[in-house]
Amino acid sequence: MKRHLYAATFAAGLMGACAATLLAGSSQAAEDNKSGSPAVVTLTQVPCQFIESENGTNRGFQSRRKEDCERINGETGSARVAGAKPLELKPGRTIFRVANQSVPYELGFWLRGAGVVGRVRLPSVSGGGLTRGTAKDYEIELVPGEYLYSCPLNTTPDYHLIVRN
Repeated sequence: MKRHLYAATFAAGLMGACAATLLAGSSQAAEDNKSGSPAVVTLTQVPCQFIESENGTNRGFQSRRKEDCERINGETGSARVAGAKPLELKPGRTIFRVANQSVPYELGFWLRGAGVVGRVRLPSVSGGGLTRGTAKDYEIELVPGEYLYSCPLNTTPDYHLIVRN
C-alpha cells in the first residue's frame, strides 16, 4: 500500500511540474553547441531560486533551511515561473555551471526529462556539494525533448528547458 501511495505521489509531482517555465537561453550556449565545444549554461542559486531562471531577478528571499524555501515557493513559485520564458537549447554536449552564491546550506542540481515519459526517455544529471561561494559543472548530452531542472536541497521551483534542433 505504501509503495503504491509513493508511486502515485511521485508521478503526480512529476506531471505537475511540467507547467513550469524557464528564462530564455544563452545565444552563446547555442553557438558553442554548433562548434563542437560543449555549450555552457551558467546558473546562480540564491535562497529559493535560480536568478537566471527568473529573468535575472534576485527576489531577495531569506532562508536558513530547506523548509523556508518550501513555504516561499509554495506561495509564490508557480506565479514567478509563469512569467519566465523557457530556456531553449540545441541538442549536444552541455555543461550546466551551477553556483551557490549566498545560500547558507549545501545545495545541488537536478536536470531531468519532464513528465513520467520524459523522465524515463531523456538523460538526467544531478549532484550536490555546492556550499556557499562554490560552483560545480554538470555535463550532459542533451537530446531533443522537454526537461525540468531544480535544486531539491534549496527547494527551487521546477524550471523548464526545451531542447530542439
